[in-house]
Amino acid sequence: MFYHAFLHENALNPMVFPSLARFETETVAMAAGMLHGNERVVGSVTSGGTESILMAVKTYRDRARDLWPHITQPEMVAPQTIHPAFEKAASYFNVTVVHVPLNPDLTPNMAAYEKAISTNTILLLCSAPEYCYGMVDPVPTISGLAIRHNLPLHVDACFGGFMLPWVEKLGYSLPEFDFRLPGVTSMSADIHKYGLGIKASTSGSSVAFQFHLVTSLFRSAGGECGTVPG
Repeated sequence: MFYHAFLHENALNPMVFPSLARFETETVAMAAGMLHGNERVVGSVTSGGTESILMAVKTYRDRARDLWPHITQPEMVAPQTIHPAFEKAASYFNVTVVHVPLNPDLTPNMAAYEKAISTNTILLLCSAPEYCYGMVDPVPTISGLAIRHNLPLHVDACFGGFMLPWVEKLGYSLPEFDFRLPGVTSMSADIHKYGLGIKASTSGSSVAFQFHLVTSLFRSAGGECGTVPG
């Protein structure tokens, strides 16, 4: 009944439809809690996994422009198994993807991963699980690299975000892949897969990066306004 009542509404403005902000806030809070985020984790509901990935790259590109304006050719480091949407994001936002080769067991070569980090690197990437073979990347190790090199880390959990927490609850042993790791600064998790929702995705990030997620337009004919994902 809920979907039938609201699915076709063009409810874009939370100031006109205050319940929108409440729905999004509660959805993000539930997803963040499931992924072991604390009260500082915020985020947005997007139209799907690809938009969540696009928004993550946009966020970190804009952050890098503020923090490291000397970087004119930004790069992000990712295993070869990263989702193709990151290639789209790289094309949209003029960020180069530096691909890391795989070991024979199809995991990323971590020596090559660290070697790929350069003075142009603005973001590290990994997957839980990855797109090609369904394997969870060594997120704890990459989290350590993020801390050591003072770089943000986005975990693409579009497939696993609403699945891996329940795999753990069933008693299976998994490496930590979420906000329990201090180097993880953002995640994407699809509600429309194992969250059993309609086509939409939750993207969570730490509060320090939320500012760069929103696009503001102050010279609009309608006054001050901005756009958010979704």
